[in-house]
Amino acid sequence: MILPAVAVLAGLILLVWSAERFVDGAAATSSHLGLSPLLIGMLVIGFGTSAPELVVSALAAGQGNPGLALGNAYGSNIANIGLILGLVAIISPLAVHSSVVRRELPVLGAVTLLSAALMWGGVIGRLEGVLLLVLLATFIAVSIYRARNDGGDALGTDTAESLASHPIPLARGIVWTVVGLLLLVVSSRILVWGAVEIALGFGVSDLIIGLTVVAVGTSLPELASSISALRRNEHDLVVGNVVGSNLFNTLGVVGLAAVITPVEVGTEVLLRDWSLMTAMTVMMAVFALGWKGRPGRINRLEGAALLAMFAAYTSWMIYLVVSGGGT
Repeated sequence: MILPAVAVLAGLILLVWSAERFVDGAAATSSHLGLSPLLIGMLVIGFGTSAPELVVSALAAGQGNPGLALGNAYGSNIANIGLILGLVAIISPLAVHSSVVRRELPVLGAVTLLSAALMWGGVIGRLEGVLLLVLLATFIAVSIYRARNDGGDALGTDTAESLASHPIPLARGIVWTVVGLLLLVVSSRILVWGAVEIALGFGVSDLIIGLTVVAVGTSLPELASSISALRRNEHDLVVGNVVGSNLFNTLGVVGLAAVITPVEVGTEVLLRDWSLMTAMTVMMAVFALGWKGRPGRINRLEGAALLAMFAAYTSWMIYLVVSGGGT
């Protein structure tokens, strides 16, 4: 059990480092190639921080552990909202000005409801996986089209300021992109092996391990980028990062895993994990969009509520791991 634990720890450390290099390199390269700051914020940073989830889930599905892939995706969504957004909002309340983020929130809600419909039959098959990937491609295409008319959006402004604060030459950006991607694959292989071995050792399902250790670990790049953006007072980039990452996880990560191998879904996923993910998504949307004239803002109390939900959920999942009775 010691070697798998070391593999998970080493895999997570290398995964976080390589993900940061990949996102920074890809963002810098895109900027040098003329991609607008708004699109970099929406797609490169928002989706790029989900690269660990994508690689880990694809490898897990390819190795016959689709439960780990599903747990990684949904567990990361829960961690993104509860741990990252909750913690950051406690440090500093988040004001949401971006019209792009406001448009993406209802889309995330609709996609989350769709995921429940796809899981209702007990399995997410290859056809459903293709549907999710097609929806992701459609969303990206629409986002690119709309970005041409939203050049002054707050998310684009935040991204431009972020890129200007630590400029990276084109050559270094390309190197970081390539090296980061290669190390993502290597670290993901190490992490998946260790996680599966730990699941077998404790007698719990790979879904539980995916929802806990792997999910939080693969969400660390989002946490690092969010705290970095918060230091620069780039609130829309923080929220946009979480929303974009959750969209990519729900559509791209689950979709790719299902295309590789059908994902069996137990009733506990719908009743426990999906229900919590949906409740937290609704709360985030209500806070960020505002109501009754209240401006979009996630304050410290709301952040504390999200963080408390994540802490309670994680505590229960850890209990299942330790007791060896979870599925």
